[in-house]
Amino acid sequence: MLSKKSILQVTASLEVKSKHPLAEAIVEKAKKENVKLMGIQKFKSVAGKGLKGEIEGKMFYVGNKSFFKEVGIEFSDKVLEDFEKEGKTTVLVGNKNHIIGIIALMDKIREDSYEVIEELKNQGIKTIMLTGDNKKVAKAIAKKLKIDEYYAELLPKDKVKIIDELLKKYEHVVMIGDGVNDAPALAKAHVGIAMGIIGSDVAKETSDIALMHDDLTKVNYLINLSKRTMSIVKQNVLLSILIKGSFAILTFPGFVTLWLAVGVGDMGLSLAVILNALRIGRKR
Repeated sequence: MLSKKSILQVTASLEVKSKHPLAEAIVEKAKKENVKLMGIQKFKSVAGKGLKGEIEGKMFYVGNKSFFKEVGIEFSDKVLEDFEKEGKTTVLVGNKNHIIGIIALMDKIREDSYEVIEELKNQGIKTIMLTGDNKKVAKAIAKKLKIDEYYAELLPKDKVKIIDELLKKYEHVVMIGDGVNDAPALAKAHVGIAMGIIGSDVAKETSDIALMHDDLTKVNYLINLSKRTMSIVKQNVLLSILIKGSFAILTFPGFVTLWLAVGVGDMGLSLAVILNALRIGRKR
Protein backbone atom coordinates (compact mmCIF):
# COMPACT_ATOMS: atom_id res chain seq x y z
CA MET A 1 0.00 0.00 0.00
CA LEU A 2 1.40 3.38 -1.03
CA SER A 3 1.66 6.32 1.35
CA LYS A 4 -0.06 9.65 0.71
CA LYS A 5 3.30 11.13 -0.27
CA SER A 6 3.95 8.35 -2.80
CA ILE A 7 0.51 8.78 -4.36
CA LEU A 8 1.08 12.52 -4.63
CA GLN A 9 4.51 11.87 -6.14
CA VAL A 10 3.12 9.56 -8.84
CA THR A 11 0.23 11.90 -9.63
CA ALA A 12 2.31 15.08 -9.78
CA SER A 13 4.95 13.38 -11.94
CA LEU A 14 2.28 12.70 -14.56
CA GLU A 15 0.31 15.90 -14.10
CA VAL A 16 3.36 18.14 -14.55
CA LYS A 17 3.07 17.39 -18.28
CA SER A 18 -0.53 18.63 -18.35
CA LYS A 19 -1.79 22.23 -18.63
CA HIS A 20 -5.13 21.52 -16.91
CA PRO A 21 -5.93 23.77 -13.90
CA LEU A 22 -6.42 20.67 -11.70
CA ALA A 23 -2.99 19.43 -12.76
CA GLU A 24 -1.42 22.75 -11.78
CA ALA A 25 -3.05 22.52 -8.34
CA ILE A 26 -1.67 19.02 -7.78
CA VAL A 27 1.83 19.96 -8.94
CA GLU A 28 1.74 23.03 -6.71
CA LYS A 29 0.77 20.85 -3.75
CA ALA A 30 3.71 18.52 -4.48
CA LYS A 31 6.09 21.50 -4.50
CA LYS A 32 4.79 22.69 -1.13
CA GLU A 33 5.28 19.19 0.29
CA ASN A 34 8.82 19.07 -1.19
CA VAL A 35 7.90 15.96 -3.17
CA LYS A 36 10.49 15.09 -5.80
CA LEU A 37 9.01 14.36 -9.23
CA MET A 38 10.02 11.24 -11.14
CA GLY A 39 10.82 10.69 -14.79
CA ILE A 40 8.03 9.53 -17.13
CA GLN A 41 8.25 7.24 -20.14
CA LYS A 42 5.54 6.35 -22.67
CA PHE A 43 3.48 9.33 -21.58
CA LYS A 44 0.06 9.77 -23.18
CA SER A 45 -2.70 12.31 -22.57
CA VAL A 46 -6.33 11.49 -23.35
CA ALA A 47 -8.19 14.79 -23.73
CA GLY A 48 -10.89 15.33 -21.15
CA LYS A 49 -10.20 12.02 -19.41
CA GLY A 50 -6.72 11.46 -18.03
CA LEU A 51 -3.05 10.62 -18.36
CA LYS A 52 -0.88 7.55 -18.37
CA GLY A 53 2.81 6.84 -18.31
CA GLU A 54 5.55 4.54 -17.07
CA ILE A 55 7.44 5.31 -13.86
CA GLU A 56 10.43 3.06 -13.14
CA GLY A 57 9.06 0.48 -15.56
CA LYS A 58 5.54 0.42 -14.10
CA MET A 59 2.47 1.85 -15.83
CA PHE A 60 0.36 4.35 -13.88
CA TYR A 61 -2.91 6.08 -14.70
CA VAL A 62 -4.34 9.39 -13.49
CA GLY A 63 -7.78 10.67 -14.47
CA ASN A 64 -11.54 10.60 -13.99
CA LYS A 65 -13.73 7.55 -13.48
CA SER A 66 -14.72 7.23 -17.14
CA PHE A 67 -11.03 7.04 -18.06
CA PHE A 68 -10.44 4.18 -15.63
CA LYS A 69 -13.51 2.32 -16.86
CA GLU A 70 -12.21 2.57 -20.43
CA VAL A 71 -8.80 1.30 -19.31
CA GLY A 72 -10.54 -1.65 -17.67
CA ILE A 73 -9.68 -0.96 -14.04
CA GLU A 74 -12.75 -1.75 -11.99
CA PHE A 75 -13.82 0.09 -8.85
CA SER A 76 -17.00 0.99 -7.00
CA ASP A 77 -18.56 4.40 -7.61
CA LYS A 78 -19.61 4.41 -3.96
CA VAL A 79 -16.09 5.35 -2.87
CA LEU A 80 -16.53 8.66 -4.70
CA GLU A 81 -20.06 9.50 -3.53
CA ASP A 82 -19.05 11.28 -0.32
CA PHE A 83 -16.59 13.50 -2.19
CA GLU A 84 -19.13 14.33 -4.90
CA LYS A 85 -21.82 15.21 -2.37
CA GLU A 86 -19.41 17.77 -0.93
CA GLY A 87 -18.96 19.26 -4.41
CA LYS A 88 -15.40 17.98 -4.77
CA THR A 89 -13.74 16.81 -7.98
CA THR A 90 -11.94 13.49 -7.68
CA VAL A 91 -8.77 12.47 -9.48
CA LEU A 92 -8.20 8.71 -9.46
CA VAL A 93 -4.70 7.25 -9.37
CA GLY A 94 -4.02 3.65 -10.28
CA ASN A 95 -1.66 1.07 -11.69
CA LYS A 96 -2.51 -1.57 -14.29
CA ASN A 97 -4.38 -3.67 -11.71
CA HIS A 98 -6.34 -1.40 -9.38
CA ILE A 99 -6.92 2.04 -7.87
CA ILE A 100 -4.10 3.03 -5.53
CA GLY A 101 -5.41 6.40 -4.41
CA ILE A 102 -7.91 9.23 -4.78
CA ILE A 103 -7.13 12.93 -4.73
CA ALA A 104 -10.09 15.21 -4.01
CA LEU A 105 -10.05 18.84 -5.07
CA MET A 106 -12.65 21.54 -4.65
CA ASP A 107 -12.93 24.65 -6.77
CA LYS A 108 -12.67 27.80 -4.74
CA ILE A 109 -15.31 30.07 -6.19
CA ARG A 110 -13.78 33.47 -6.78
CA GLU A 111 -15.54 36.33 -5.04
CA ASP A 112 -15.86 38.29 -8.28
CA SER A 113 -17.74 35.38 -9.89
CA TYR A 114 -20.94 36.26 -8.01
CA GLU A 115 -20.70 39.88 -9.14
CA VAL A 116 -20.04 38.92 -12.77
CA ILE A 117 -22.95 36.46 -12.99
CA GLU A 118 -25.34 38.90 -11.33
CA GLU A 119 -24.40 41.73 -13.70
CA LEU A 120 -24.75 39.46 -16.74
CA LYS A 121 -28.23 38.47 -15.58
CA ASN A 122 -29.16 42.14 -15.07
CA GLN A 123 -28.25 42.73 -18.73
CA GLY A 124 -30.53 39.89 -19.82
CA ILE A 125 -27.63 37.58 -20.69
CA LYS A 126 -28.16 33.87 -20.05
CA THR A 127 -25.34 32.04 -18.29
CA ILE A 128 -24.47 28.42 -19.06
CA MET A 129 -21.67 26.34 -17.54
CA LEU A 130 -19.86 23.65 -19.54
CA THR A 131 -17.59 21.43 -17.46
CA GLY A 132 -15.83 18.11 -17.45
CA ASP A 133 -16.64 17.66 -13.75
CA ASN A 134 -19.27 15.19 -12.62
CA LYS A 135 -22.92 16.22 -12.38
CA LYS A 136 -23.04 16.54 -8.59
CA VAL A 137 -20.08 18.91 -8.48
CA ALA A 138 -21.43 20.93 -11.40
CA LYS A 139 -24.85 21.17 -9.78
CA ALA A 140 -23.38 22.41 -6.49
CA ILE A 141 -21.33 25.14 -8.19
CA ALA A 142 -24.17 26.18 -10.52
CA LYS A 143 -26.50 26.50 -7.55
CA LYS A 144 -24.06 28.68 -5.59
CA LEU A 145 -23.45 31.00 -8.53
CA LYS A 146 -27.11 30.97 -9.67
CA ILE A 147 -26.12 29.90 -13.17
CA ASP A 148 -29.11 29.34 -15.49
CA GLU A 149 -28.01 26.01 -16.99
CA TYR A 150 -25.12 23.58 -16.63
CA TYR A 151 -23.76 20.62 -18.59
CA ALA A 152 -21.40 18.20 -16.87
CA GLU A 153 -19.03 15.33 -17.66
CA LEU A 154 -18.21 16.82 -21.05
CA LEU A 155 -15.37 15.97 -23.40
CA PRO A 156 -14.01 18.67 -25.74
CA LYS A 157 -16.20 17.37 -28.58
CA ASP A 158 -19.26 17.48 -26.30
CA LYS A 159 -18.62 21.16 -25.55
CA VAL A 160 -18.42 21.88 -29.28
CA LYS A 161 -21.71 20.05 -29.84
CA ILE A 162 -23.45 22.15 -27.18
CA ILE A 163 -21.99 25.36 -28.62
CA ASP A 164 -23.37 24.31 -32.02
CA GLU A 165 -26.83 23.93 -30.48
CA LEU A 166 -26.56 27.31 -28.75
CA LEU A 167 -25.51 28.99 -32.01
CA LYS A 168 -28.76 27.83 -33.60
CA LYS A 169 -30.80 28.99 -30.63
CA TYR A 170 -29.23 32.37 -29.79
CA GLU A 171 -28.09 35.35 -31.86
CA HIS A 172 -24.84 35.80 -29.93
CA VAL A 173 -22.82 33.12 -28.11
CA VAL A 174 -19.70 34.00 -26.10
CA MET A 175 -17.48 31.24 -24.71
CA ILE A 176 -15.05 31.86 -21.84
CA GLY A 177 -12.40 29.23 -21.13
CA ASP A 178 -8.81 28.61 -20.09
CA GLY A 179 -7.84 25.02 -20.86
CA VAL A 180 -6.88 22.84 -23.81
CA ASN A 181 -10.26 21.16 -23.54
CA ASP A 182 -11.99 24.52 -24.07
CA ALA A 183 -10.08 25.42 -27.25
CA PRO A 184 -12.44 23.77 -29.80
CA ALA A 185 -15.50 25.39 -28.16
CA LEU A 186 -13.73 28.78 -28.03
CA ALA A 187 -13.11 28.55 -31.77
CA LYS A 188 -16.71 27.55 -32.50
CA ALA A 189 -18.47 30.34 -30.55
CA HIS A 190 -19.21 33.74 -32.05
CA VAL A 191 -16.64 35.20 -29.65
CA GLY A 192 -14.07 33.19 -27.68
CA ILE A 193 -12.50 34.73 -24.58
CA ALA A 194 -9.44 33.11 -22.97
CA MET A 195 -8.06 33.85 -19.53
CA GLY A 196 -4.68 35.42 -20.23
CA ILE A 197 -2.49 34.17 -17.37
CA ILE A 198 -3.95 30.81 -16.30
CA GLY A 199 -5.12 29.98 -19.81
CA SER A 200 -3.27 27.42 -21.91
CA ASP A 201 -1.40 28.54 -25.03
CA VAL A 202 -3.84 26.62 -27.25
CA ALA A 203 -6.82 28.37 -25.68
CA LYS A 204 -5.24 31.79 -26.12
CA GLU A 205 -4.30 31.14 -29.75
CA THR A 206 -7.77 29.82 -30.58
CA SER A 207 -9.76 32.56 -28.86
CA ASP A 208 -10.70 35.94 -30.31
CA ILE A 209 -9.86 37.81 -27.09
CA ALA A 210 -7.29 37.03 -24.38
CA LEU A 211 -7.65 38.83 -21.05
CA MET A 212 -4.31 40.23 -19.90
CA HIS A 213 -5.36 39.73 -16.27
CA ASP A 214 -7.38 36.83 -14.87
CA ASP A 215 -10.11 39.21 -13.74
CA LEU A 216 -13.60 37.98 -14.55
CA THR A 217 -15.07 41.47 -14.11
CA LYS A 218 -13.29 42.37 -17.36
CA VAL A 219 -15.88 40.22 -19.16
CA ASN A 220 -18.61 42.68 -18.21
CA TYR A 221 -16.29 45.53 -19.18
CA LEU A 222 -15.81 43.93 -22.63
CA ILE A 223 -19.55 43.55 -23.15
CA ASN A 224 -20.25 47.14 -22.13
CA LEU A 225 -17.37 48.38 -24.29
CA SER A 226 -18.63 46.47 -27.33
CA LYS A 227 -22.14 47.90 -26.88
CA ARG A 228 -20.78 51.43 -26.53
CA THR A 229 -18.54 50.94 -29.58
CA MET A 230 -21.41 49.74 -31.77
CA SER A 231 -23.59 52.61 -30.56
CA ILE A 232 -20.98 55.19 -31.57
CA VAL A 233 -20.32 53.43 -34.90
CA LYS A 234 -24.04 53.68 -35.70
CA GLN A 235 -24.07 57.34 -34.67
CA ASN A 236 -21.12 58.09 -36.96
CA VAL A 237 -22.63 56.23 -39.90
CA LEU A 238 -26.00 57.95 -39.46
CA LEU A 239 -24.35 61.37 -39.08
CA SER A 240 -22.28 60.82 -42.23
CA ILE A 241 -25.30 59.73 -44.28
CA LEU A 242 -27.41 62.69 -43.11
CA ILE A 243 -24.74 65.34 -43.78
CA LYS A 244 -23.48 63.88 -47.08
CA GLY A 245 -27.05 63.29 -48.26
CA SER A 246 -28.16 66.80 -47.30
CA PHE A 247 -25.17 68.36 -49.05
CA ALA A 248 -25.83 66.29 -52.17
CA ILE A 249 -29.45 67.46 -52.32
CA LEU A 250 -28.66 71.11 -51.53
CA THR A 251 -25.94 71.25 -54.18
CA PHE A 252 -28.45 71.33 -57.06
CA PRO A 253 -30.25 74.55 -55.93
CA GLY A 254 -26.83 76.12 -55.33
CA PHE A 255 -27.04 76.41 -51.54
CA VAL A 256 -23.76 74.55 -50.97
CA THR A 257 -20.53 76.30 -51.92
CA LEU A 258 -17.18 74.62 -52.47
CA TRP A 259 -15.76 75.96 -49.20
CA LEU A 260 -18.84 74.84 -47.29
CA ALA A 261 -18.61 71.38 -48.80
CA VAL A 262 -14.92 71.08 -47.90
CA GLY A 263 -15.09 72.77 -44.50
CA VAL A 264 -18.24 71.08 -43.21
CA GLY A 265 -19.03 68.13 -45.44
CA ASP A 266 -15.46 66.84 -45.58
CA MET A 267 -13.03 68.10 -42.92
CA GLY A 268 -15.71 69.09 -40.44
CA LEU A 269 -17.47 65.74 -40.70
CA SER A 270 -14.17 63.85 -40.37
CA LEU A 271 -13.29 65.72 -37.18
CA ALA A 272 -16.79 65.19 -35.77
CA VAL A 273 -16.57 61.44 -36.39
CA ILE A 274 -13.09 61.22 -34.80
CA LEU A 275 -14.09 63.23 -31.73
CA ASN A 276 -17.21 61.12 -31.29
CA ALA A 277 -15.13 57.93 -31.58
CA LEU A 278 -12.82 59.14 -28.81
CA ARG A 279 -15.75 58.76 -26.42
CA ILE A 280 -15.40 54.97 -26.67
CA GLY A 281 -12.44 54.81 -24.31
CA ARG A 282 -13.90 57.28 -21.83
CA LYS A 283 -14.64 55.66 -18.46
CA ARG A 284 -18.11 56.01 -17.06
